[in-house]
Amino acid sequence: MQWVATRHILGNVSVRTKLLLVALVPILTALPIIFSLIFYWGLGYYDRLLTFKVSSDLTVAHEYFIHVRERIGQDVSSLGDSYRFVTTVRDDNNANLQRMLAEKQKSLDLDFLNFLDPQGRVIVSSNGKPAELIAESWPVVYSALQGEKATEIDIYSEEQLRQLSDKAAQQAYTELLNTSNAAPTKKTAEKSGMVIHSATPVYDDDGKLLGVLEGGMLLNQNLSFVDTINSLVYAEGSLPEGSAGTATLFIDDVRIATNVRLFGNKRALGTRASQIVRDHVLNDGKTWLDRAFVVHDWYISAYEPISDSFGKRVGMLYVGYLEEPFRKAKETAIILLALLFIAIGIGGAYFSLRVARSIYEPLKGMNRTMTAVEQGDMDARTGGDQARDELGNLSRHLDELLDTVQEQNAELKTWGNELDRKVVERTAELQQTNKLLVQAQQQLVLAEKLAAIGEITAGVAHEINNPVAVLQGNLDVLRDTLGPAIRPVQGELQLMDQQIYRINTIVTKLLQFASPGEFAGYVEAINIDEVVADSLVLVRHLLNQSRIIVVHKKEATLSVPINRGELQQVLINLCTNAIHAMKDGGKLTITTSDWEEENGARGVLIRVEDTGSGIRKEDIAHIFDAFFTTKRQGGTGLGLSISYTLVARYGGTITVRSEPGQGTEFTVRLLA
Repeated sequence: MQWVATRHILGNVSVRTKLLLVALVPILTALPIIFSLIFYWGLGYYDRLLTFKVSSDLTVAHEYFIHVRERIGQDVSSLGDSYRFVTTVRDDNNANLQRMLAEKQKSLDLDFLNFLDPQGRVIVSSNGKPAELIAESWPVVYSALQGEKATEIDIYSEEQLRQLSDKAAQQAYTELLNTSNAAPTKKTAEKSGMVIHSATPVYDDDGKLLGVLEGGMLLNQNLSFVDTINSLVYAEGSLPEGSAGTATLFIDDVRIATNVRLFGNKRALGTRASQIVRDHVLNDGKTWLDRAFVVHDWYISAYEPISDSFGKRVGMLYVGYLEEPFRKAKETAIILLALLFIAIGIGGAYFSLRVARSIYEPLKGMNRTMTAVEQGDMDARTGGDQARDELGNLSRHLDELLDTVQEQNAELKTWGNELDRKVVERTAELQQTNKLLVQAQQQLVLAEKLAAIGEITAGVAHEINNPVAVLQGNLDVLRDTLGPAIRPVQGELQLMDQQIYRINTIVTKLLQFASPGEFAGYVEAINIDEVVADSLVLVRHLLNQSRIIVVHKKEATLSVPINRGELQQVLINLCTNAIHAMKDGGKLTITTSDWEEENGARGVLIRVEDTGSGIRKEDIAHIFDAFFTTKRQGGTGLGLSISYTLVARYGGTITVRSEPGQGTEFTVRLLA
């Protein structure tokens, strides 16, 4: 009944009123709703984006912290295993041993090196302190005495630091500064030191334990350490103008190494973390990913706990960036969005009113004309029951004419559509035939190449594998026979193992290229961006050696049926080639996107683009040929050939576009 009443009311009002309602009601109702939804979703996504970034930054800082610990452990272990050091210890000349430890302490950038006897007592120290310290109580030293190398974080008291050196105690001393929002404390200074503590057992040629080599690096006021973390996490241009990235190491909640500024160039050493962060990280053992008050400003912050060798949470690792520029950008965006919606509303209303007026005025004139025709022109025709407004009257007068025109147009359109359909069908058939012909020719050529290479490869692999197996077997016999006496030539034997492994790898690549079907793996529907991310992790050691910026644009939404390992092999090969092409640094961009054709076929594109030296035009035609390489050393010429074969096995293609001096772009096209 309500609908009937509404229809009756609208049926009796003028077209002018209806046009005004149609023009203004959607604008006045839809725009506020759309603005509210965009505002709500936009703010939530913006906050999640900031949190995700700082979480990624913390991961980079954590990996670097682990890397430094492993490097120090490796340095101490290598020194303890060295022939020169073992000989010096065995000669029982403490003066020579002290000079050697002092020399190695300086070259390895450590703060102390001690040699302990098998009972854990310090015999010789690089700093020349009296041999009065018993270090067995440290878990890393205890592990070394049991024959296990160990590297951990330990907190040294002021007394323990002074036993190492007066310089270490002075470096660790940090006067506490009054800090807003920090937990109450009676301490006036931080005197303990955070040390990367490493120990390794030292054996003679007969495997007898001579003692333990202990070393460490003091992190208090180690500004180069936090500056390196900051430069890794927040490279130039990674943050908007006005923002600043920061990194800090804490003992408890006290900043002992930081690039947070107190004022000017003075670092905020001795300031403390806010109490809410301290409770969350040190008391609860959780990672903090949120905004936090740092000294005198709000930062988008990430804190994680640091535990010592006893398993106790003793400090925190922090990275973060200034929130104010992001907050201002967000507020500016909200204001601009509001102004934009207001402008759209005003402009839309004005335009709609003009359009309504342009529609109403002509209709009003035609209605007067049609009324006159209705009174005297018998050729006019009237339609069925229409609404009693101007458009209804116009419809009754134009029904017959419109019916006639519609029939004629329908006939013309049907004829035209039929003709277009036939042309499209014939064109599609011809294109498909040509495509199949080209594919068949390519497959025939490739099959002939593979057949020829397969016969050669099988014979070569057999002839190479036999002597390689003999070499490897004799090396193993040599190790078993000589036993500990093999240590002086251990490095040369390891080099021989590496070269044998390289020969096996080359043979495997030859076999994989010649018979790819025998190396096929499990096929599953995978997320392309996950494989791209895993591949970037595997080439991180190459990226770290160059000044290369990596950009991963994730635009693909489809899953692709393919073996994960084989796709990863293709991506690693393309990324490695790109890195080698950018010896002086550059930008590596990996973009994933969906594609779909008119026939319903669809899939994913992966573009790997570098800013390197590019490929010469004469080389592009051979880039996917087996054994073709532009590398002067280290290349087998099989990487791109194998990659092309792997992608083709799943119905995909690899294409290349390159200009010398301007970079190269490889495009992998996969079927979903």
